[in-house]
Amino acid sequence: MEIHPIRTEADYRTCLAKVAALVDLDPAPDTPEGEALDILSILIERYEADHFPLPAPSPIEAIKFRMEQAGLTVPDMQPYIGNANRVYEVLAGKRALSLAMIRRLHEGLRIPAEVLIGPA
Repeated sequence: MEIHPIRTEADYRTCLAKVAALVDLDPAPDTPEGEALDILSILIERYEADHFPLPAPSPIEAIKFRMEQAGLTVPDMQPYIGNANRVYEVLAGKRALSLAMIRRLHEGLRIPAEVLIGPA
């Protein structure tokens, strides 16, 4: 299988088709097909990152997502944000995150600090 960089939309669609065919084969990682699948996946990921960037979530979206992921409730968030009223205010967007809250959320829940800080 010939592999080359993805430069155009046509190249991208061709790579997607090749990956779909390889996934159906379910090759072992140490086979030529498995290696081709790895390489094509990396090329596709790079192309998608360059051409279809995903916007970072808002700080509130990130907190709510982590809460949902971990099954956390408002009382669970109190060590990171403060009393229940403050948690509700933050989640409703009525109160901004303080630097201390950002640090605690980042360290305790592993939410990236750059997401919690938000855009400039």
